[in-house]
Amino acid sequence: MNAPKAQQGFTLIELMIVIAIIGILAAVAIPQYQNYVARSQVSRVMAETGSLKTAIESCLLEGRLEFGTAADNCNPGVTLSNLLQEDANTDLDAGRTLTGVGSIPSITPTTLAGTGSTVLTAKFGTNASAVLQDKTLAWTRDAEGNWTCSTNVASAYVPGGCASTATSSTTSSTTSSTGGSTTTTSGS
Repeated sequence: MNAPKAQQGFTLIELMIVIAIIGILAAVAIPQYQNYVARSQVSRVMAETGSLKTAIESCLLEGRLEFGTAADNCNPGVTLSNLLQEDANTDLDAGRTLTGVGSIPSITPTTLAGTGSTVLTAKFGTNASAVLQDKTLAWTRDAEGNWTCSTNVASAYVPGGCASTATSSTTSSTTSSTGGSTTTTSGS
């Protein structure tokens, strides 16, 4: 009488089913991960650029309206970001040579005024996600001292508290934030 043989491994069909399941999971997970990376990069640039608001306000309160490294100049103490385009250095650089990979946000006008509008603009560079490259994020200070954030990245990547200026072909959505209140409007 023949004794039954013990199973010695997986059949070819079982292996093919496992590989198909892994392929389906990867097809769903990779785009979601890329969206997550893009959203986190926009949030990071929003925070890096937004951190300059405090330095700008301090300069205005102390009457230091010219950017530079002299004692009576405004030096916001910016750091390089590898997500920004290289050509934005000139405004906040104020004659200093920044070394390293990355760039800093630009500021307009180059002379601060307590009564005018001040804009901190960050332009995404080649190290940013492909869907973000050449897009911008800006913090704008109005004459009353209120800061608002706006960006032209796709609305799927815009963090809370920042207005999207990008338009969609089907539905446009705009979210604006000033101070502590947030207002959302949608239209078609």
